[in-house]
Amino acid sequence: MRPVTRRQADHHAARSAATVAQVMSTLQRLLESGEAFSEISVQRILEEAGVSRATFYAHFQSKSDVLVRLTDDLRESLLTHAQQWNPAAGPEALAHFFEDVIKTHRLHQSLITAVREAAAYDPTVHDFYTADLEGFEVNALRSLLADQAAGLAPPDLDAASASRIIVWGGAQAIAHHISVDDGSGDGAFARELARIWWHGAYRRPEPTAPLRRTWRPTSRGPPSSLPGTGWCRRRGSGPWAGLMRDPSPGGGWRDRPCAGWR
Repeated sequence: MRPVTRRQADHHAARSAATVAQVMSTLQRLLESGEAFSEISVQRILEEAGVSRATFYAHFQSKSDVLVRLTDDLRESLLTHAQQWNPAAGPEALAHFFEDVIKTHRLHQSLITAVREAAAYDPTVHDFYTADLEGFEVNALRSLLADQAAGLAPPDLDAASASRIIVWGGAQAIAHHISVDDGSGDGAFARELARIWWHGAYRRPEPTAPLRRTWRPTSRGPPSSLPGTGWCRRRGSGPWAGLMRDPSPGGGWRDRPCAGWR
């Protein structure tokens, strides 16, 4: 058996790379035409790409494998965005960050839609899809904990829950926004999302004591009334309307009308 020469090996590698590129570009073209990933069969890919089944499985484990490998450029782009992410830069910087993320998602909308669809039933794609979001969640949690330690984020913030909500909820919101908006609302959406992150988690105001308003009875009020707390409203020149809350002799509170109060 003759040994394989360097030239033959290079030729084989080139043909293999061309086959991979042909199959991947075929799937991408089908997705961009509006076809759902679940409706595209391996046989359809073979026919469109002009390769045999044996050749296909020599390079890919399944059509999900094609999809995952097709997202390499997208992952690189999103990774670049993630490396530039700095929540401490403030809401305006966060808004610019989210605008860039939305722009990237729009450029790869058909591919991202396919990944989200397949992630619901294919463990391979699910693991791939969730890996990046889990990494982003870890970074958000780390930064929230650091801000808490520095006294910048409120002490009552549950950083683990907050990071999960803003990362996973934000991803869902971006996906839905892109599906219903033509792009004209991207700037406004990015600003609102940034403010939710900033004021809802990173710089959420500390809770203050609830307002307590005390009302005292007038000479027209019930003589046996105790001063209560509550909200009373007058309708025109008519009587006061609403309820007052008084301490109950048995403990707790009791409500009574505001008649005769002002």
